[in-house]
Amino acid sequence: MTRVVTLVLVSPAGEVFGALPPFEVGTPWRQEVSEFATADRQILRLLEASGDQVTYLAETASPPAGLLPVTVDLAPHPRRAPYAEVGGPAASLAWARGVLGPVTAHQQRTWNLSAIWRLDDGDRTVAWLKQVPSFFAHEPAALRLVGAVAPGLVPALIADGADGRMLLAHVEGADRYGAGAGLCAQIAEAFHPVQLALAGDAELAATVPDGRIDIARVRRVAEPYLDKIDGLGDLLDELPGRLAAVDDCGLPDTLMHGDLHPGNTRTDDAGRLTIMDWGDCTLGNPAFDILRLTERLDTPDPVIEQWAYRWKKARPGTDPLRVAQLLRPVAALRGAVTYAAFLDAIEPSEWPYHAADVPDCLEAAVAASIVMG
Repeated sequence: MTRVVTLVLVSPAGEVFGALPPFEVGTPWRQEVSEFATADRQILRLLEASGDQVTYLAETASPPAGLLPVTVDLAPHPRRAPYAEVGGPAASLAWARGVLGPVTAHQQRTWNLSAIWRLDDGDRTVAWLKQVPSFFAHEPAALRLVGAVAPGLVPALIADGADGRMLLAHVEGADRYGAGAGLCAQIAEAFHPVQLALAGDAELAATVPDGRIDIARVRRVAEPYLDKIDGLGDLLDELPGRLAAVDDCGLPDTLMHGDLHPGNTRTDDAGRLTIMDWGDCTLGNPAFDILRLTERLDTPDPVIEQWAYRWKKARPGTDPLRVAQLLRPVAALRGAVTYAAFLDAIEPSEWPYHAADVPDCLEAAVAASIVMG
C-alpha cells in the first residue's frame, strides 16, 4: 500500500507559497512523514485525506520552483497542537539543541497524538524528540514513575519541557510488531512487577489520568450507533452487571500502559526489552493490557493464563482469569471511548485519523460479547 502526497508549502512567516505536484510514497500510514520531510522542510499537520490521497501543510524557507497555486485555510484552531503550528517544529528543535547541542534532526512522524524526530550526532543516533498534545502531557511523569520501579524497562527521560516536549534516550534494537506468544509472555512478565508495585499507589493516581470505565460516558459515545449496530444496546444494558462482577473478582486497579501491543516494545541482540510509548497510560484494570497484548495471537490463552497465575499468586483470593474474560467486550468499548476523546480534542482536519475507529470498536465489542455467549 502507498500514499499519494500533496504538500502545501508555507513560509516561517505564514505566507502560502503553493503546492508541490502530487507524488507517491511507499508507506500507507498517514502519520509517517520521514520519506518527504527534510532538514529545511518540516511537516506541520494533515490538511485533508481521502483514501490514499493525503494533503499536508509543510513549512519551509526555501520553496522550489514550479509550485501549483492553492487555496488553503490557515486560520488558527483552539485544538491545534503547538508542533502543528507554523514555527512549532523550529521552536521544539531549538529547545532540543539547547539541551543536547548541535544535533541533526530527522522528522519521523507528526499527527494529532505526537510529533517525533530522530536526533543524530554524526552517524550515531543519540536521542529522540517527542512532543505530545496536552491530553498526553502526563507521559514524562509516567516514565519517571515506571523507571523508578523498573529501571531500564522504559526509555530514559533526558529532559522534558513546555508544550509536551520530551527528550528520550535512544534505545537500540527493533520494534516488535507482529511478535508471537513468546515475546508477549516476556512483556507481560516484565510489566507485572510494575503493576503490582503501583496498585493503590497515591502518586500514581496523582500522575496519570483516571481510565476506569465510566458507564455514562460509554453510553454517550455509543448512543449515535444504537440503531446501526445490532446487539449494542443489549451489551450496554448488561454493562453495569458485568463491571460489578469484575469488582467482585478483587483485582486491583493500577497503572495501565493503555496500548500494550508488541509493536510498542523494542528488543535488542542482548535480549533487553523496553516498553515504549506511554501517552495512553492511565489508572485502570490491568486485564485491559493483557487483552491488548494478546489480541492478535492465534492462541492467546496460555499467555493470559500465565498472567492470571502471577496475579493470583501475588493477590490470593482474586480471580484474574475471570476478569480477563469479563472485560474482553469492555476493552473494545473502552477503545471507542478513547477514540471519541481524541476526536473531541483535535481539530476537524485531523479527524480522518480516527473517525472510523469509534464504530469499529463498538462493533468489535458486540462481536466479543457474542463469542463469549
